[in-house]
Order: sequence, then structure tokens, then C-alpha cells
Amino acid sequence: MSRDLILTGIALFLWGFGETGFFAFIPLYMQDMGAAPFQIGAILGGYSFTGLLVHIPAGYLADRIGRKPVMVAGWLIGLISTFLMALAQTLPLFVVGLYLYVSSMLVMSPMNSYIITARGKLSVQRALTLVSVFYNVGAIFGPLVGGMIGDRFGFRTIFIFAAGVFIISNLFIILISPQPTELSERKESRRELMANHRYWVFLMVLFFAIFAMYVPQPLAPNFLQNQHAMTLANIGSVYSVSGMGIVFFNLVIGQLEARLGFILSQIFVMLFAAILWGGSEYFWFFLAFFLMGSFRSARAMATTIVRSLVKPANMGLAFGIAETIGAISLILAPVVAGYLYQRNPLSMFSVSVILIFLGILLSMFVIYSKSTNKVEIKQNPN
Repeated sequence: MSRDLILTGIALFLWGFGETGFFAFIPLYMQDMGAAPFQIGAILGGYSFTGLLVHIPAGYLADRIGRKPVMVAGWLIGLISTFLMALAQTLPLFVVGLYLYVSSMLVMSPMNSYIITARGKLSVQRALTLVSVFYNVGAIFGPLVGGMIGDRFGFRTIFIFAAGVFIISNLFIILISPQPTELSERKESRRELMANHRYWVFLMVLFFAIFAMYVPQPLAPNFLQNQHAMTLANIGSVYSVSGMGIVFFNLVIGQLEARLGFILSQIFVMLFAAILWGGSEYFWFFLAFFLMGSFRSARAMATTIVRSLVKPANMGLAFGIAETIGAISLILAPVVAGYLYQRNPLSMFSVSVILIFLGILLSMFVIYSKSTNKVEIKQNPN
């Protein structure tokens, strides 16, 4: 790995450690502040809507002014908003901090472009999944530490802890080298992107697949606490296992051809939902959350497929649009999850199993069709 990938990886390790220290407990914190399940789902949907607004401008800016400045700005926004959530004593102020925090997601498309450009001899899927491993190693320990801090000192202390970790993460991301922008053929490639039928068809598949896979996730901690009386520390433990699953699936699926990896990832998330639907023992919960880790691999594989469909000069914008499509799914899924949970908590999982299965069939039909195969899905050397 190059120096810049290592620095990015360390910054992501620290971010994963801090973020997962509080993120799994956000629905429980809002519940503690008096929010009902449907309200929590709506707030999380609004969280995703806010994130939707930043991806395309971030990708566009990364193509024009460079990837590093946009990444540094996103890291700083994440730090400031975490301090705001730590200071919030009412639900409305906390939601303001939460929505500011999701704006830090503007780093996603510039960071993917940065990793691909700095990857050296690594394949795209290998570079994306390998750097993601750094984040997810941190995510193994974050929920454990966050759960213990929350049980002993209260929810607010978790955010103070995370902000301290984010300060160090910011220092590492500042040290990465800038990259030149792709100026040649920019206007021509953007016109081609808008007319790229295969790219847009795949984005429709991506929208449905992410929606289906995310429905069982946002209120899973509430399900474990309310229906199975699990403590914050126990919930932190299962999310730590999820972090292990993310690391495992990124390392394994990252070695596979992108289309196959995308399909397999959806199958594993479907098994996660199926186990929570029918399981009642802790062992099954740990296995389910381990399998849930493949959700991140699905997104990495989707990014690899997107990269194979577009030109390098348009990479940031193409990733920004793809992230926006994904964000729309993340807006709708928590609202649906909240509605299903309020009617019958188990229905979150039964409905998602059906949806994911349909998403798998749709994905196989589109990405293995003859028209898609005309595009070289294996990695473009640029």
C-alpha cells in the first residue's frame, strides 16, 4: 500500500472506532429523549435525506478543485457536529447535530476516487475493500467501548469520547498528498455520462438493492433491547461482531469479481434478516450481525461496477450520483422500518427477506445481461 493509502486507512480506523462508538446507540438515545419508533424512523430518514444533498456537489467539486480539500472539509464537519451532539440536551438540538454530522458523508465520492487513483498495482475492488478494512477494524472495538461508556456514564459521554478520537483522525487526513484533477475530456465525458444507459440502469438496481438490505437494520438495536431485553453493552457486543463481519467479508469478497461479490453480499444480508426474524438465542444474534457486515461489501462492489462503466475524468461526479441514489434508499428504508416495527417488530425482517430476494433476482438479470456484458466489468486499468 502507498503512503497515502496508509494515512487514509489510519484516519478511517480512528473514524470507525469513534463513529461506531455512538452510531448504533443513536436510536436508543432518541428513544430515551422521548421519540416514538415511527418518529425515530422518520428522523433517520431525514438524516439520510440530508446526506443525499451533499454527494453530487462533493463529487463535482472533487473533479474541479481536487479530492483532498473536499475530504478534509468532510472530516472537519464530522468533528464539529459530534461536539454539537454531545452538548445537546433536547431532541431538536440533537437532531440538528445529527443532520450536520451526515453532511460529513460528502467525503464518500471524493475518497473513493482518491483511493482508486492512489491504489498503485491493486485492483479497484481490492483497494476499496482493503482501505475499508481499516475503518471496520475500528468498528469492531467502537461499539464495545461505546456500550461500556454508555452503561457507566450515560449516552452523552459516548459522543464526547468520539469527538476526541475524531480530532486525531483529522490530523492524519490532513497529511495525505493532494492529487491532480482530470481536466482533459471533462465536458465530453459528462455528456457521455448523462447518455450512459448501462450506468443508469445499474443505478436503478442499486437503489432497490440498498433499500431492501437496509430495511432490517436501523431499528435492530431497538428490537434487541425492547423485544429481547439486551443491555447497551450486549448490543455493543453484537455490533462489534458486525464489525468483524465487515472486515471478513471485505477481505474475502474483495478478492472476487465485482458482480459475483455484489450478489453474494445481498444473500448474506438476507440471511441476517432471516435469522433475526426467527432467532431468539444470543448465538444467532451474533451470527446474524456478523452476516450483516456484508452490507458494506455490497456497496464496495457496487462502486467497482460503477467505476467500470464511466471515464476517469468523470469519476467523482459518477460516484456522487451513485451515492445520492443510495442515500435516497437510506431515506425511505428507516421510515418503512419504523412503520413495520410499530405494527409488528418481526415484520421488519420478514418483509426485508422478500425484498432482498427480489433484489437478488433483479441484480442477476441486469448485471449478467448481454447488454451489460458489453461493458468490461473487470477493472479498467485507469
